[in-house]
Amino acid sequence: MATLELSLDETSTEPVRRGRWLGTLFWLAIGWMTLVFAVAILADVLPLPSPTDMDMLERRAPFSAEHWLGTDGLGRDELSRLIYGARISLIVGLCAPVIGLVFGGALGMLAGYFRGRFESFVVGSMDVLLAFPPLILALAVTAYLGQSIFNLTCILGVLGIPAFMRVARAATLSLARREFVIAAQALGATHSRILLRELLPNVLLPLLAFFLLAVAVTIVVEGALSFLGLGVPPPISSWGSMIGEGRESLDVAPRLAFIPAIAMFLTVLSFNLIGDTARALTDPKQGAL
Repeated sequence: MATLELSLDETSTEPVRRGRWLGTLFWLAIGWMTLVFAVAILADVLPLPSPTDMDMLERRAPFSAEHWLGTDGLGRDELSRLIYGARISLIVGLCAPVIGLVFGGALGMLAGYFRGRFESFVVGSMDVLLAFPPLILALAVTAYLGQSIFNLTCILGVLGIPAFMRVARAATLSLARREFVIAAQALGATHSRILLRELLPNVLLPLLAFFLLAVAVTIVVEGALSFLGLGVPPPISSWGSMIGEGRESLDVAPRLAFIPAIAMFLTVLSFNLIGDTARALTDPKQGAL
């Protein structure tokens, strides 16, 4: 009997320990994101050297009081480039999912509410976009329009529309036949009023939770494109371009690739943790457990 009671106590305390551990990780993620956003926003007023000034006599200089993270292969301050690179990565990582959220969310709600031929057209169009290789699309648009932050953001935003459309459509399908929607239709409410007043507040919660996860994915994709030379044009720095430049110095100064990679890893992990927590809070099935 004592053994059974002990095993029951351990089983009952396991969810509590897991919840405390996840809560600690969540607040650590919040702290890291606060730090990243703060230094990215205040980069112009921080006492940092220019991220583009080169000093060939200080190439790959080690950590020092003048250069806290050393210098890169062209003598540029690594800390300054890391902070300004955070600004670029966050701008692209936040703005691109906004495009997917607005257009994909609107298309998904309309498709899930009106159904019929319009739904078939929207879903088919998104399937065509998903079937097109994203790297080929990025190459084609970059070759035609040129490299810029705006072009890169638009490309990633368009590629994110199908995912947001599917999330919004699935949420709308589950809500379109609910009692409050049927009651609004019986009272003579217009389609626009039902979409904006009844469905949008309920669909917006899962969309915002998915938005945080999309930000993490977009930062990784932007880093991969910049690593391949398809991201922001030089001398603008982003974490992906810094990793790409640092691979040439892996044998003599591996920190040039590892430092921005660690910064990207922690940022993406933080967005994932915050997004998972938000998704758990907005999921009625998990909330009922």
